[in-house]
Amino acid sequence: MVRKWLPARRDDRQMVVKLLVVTAAMFAFGYALVPLYRHICDALGINVLSLAEQGGRRERPANTQVDTSRMVTVEFDANARGPWDFKPAVASVQVHPGELATVMYEFRNRQPHAMAAQAVPSYAPHQAAPHFNKLECFCFNEYLLQPGEAKQWPVVFYIDPKLPKDVTTITLSYTFFEVGGKVPMPPGAQS
Repeated sequence: MVRKWLPARRDDRQMVVKLLVVTAAMFAFGYALVPLYRHICDALGINVLSLAEQGGRRERPANTQVDTSRMVTVEFDANARGPWDFKPAVASVQVHPGELATVMYEFRNRQPHAMAAQAVPSYAPHQAAPHFNKLECFCFNEYLLQPGEAKQWPVVFYIDPKLPKDVTTITLSYTFFEVGGKVPMPPGAQS
């Protein structure tokens, strides 16, 4: 009695055998990927898996993109166009190019009604703008502030190490303005 699952023709049997071999090879390759990945990570020094397995006991390599040979002063400026408070928590910071930094900005709506607002950045000197990289910034979004509401929002940034050596100070200036037509007028207000 011939089994029903085996093909009757010789060519069909050879094809089934080839497909089984390919399937087994694919399974073996997938199984070998984990040790292969570990060896590649060890060789390149990006040993994320080993750090997780060891509870992070190994020291992580230093960020080699930071230029520790020089410092850049970043000054912060805030301009408010309306009845609200807007200022940076610090006037300036000194950072190495490539180093990640965070600065908080403080906002307070002094109006008796809610407002929608947004900030627009500008840079000085102008040639520093392409080298100033913001990873997180309140200027990316519009915000709704209730009457008397105060908020703090961060600016997370780094200066590209390719910044020209003659630029030692960068001024980051924000203008915070109300976005018209976004918030309904309070009751009893005239148009």
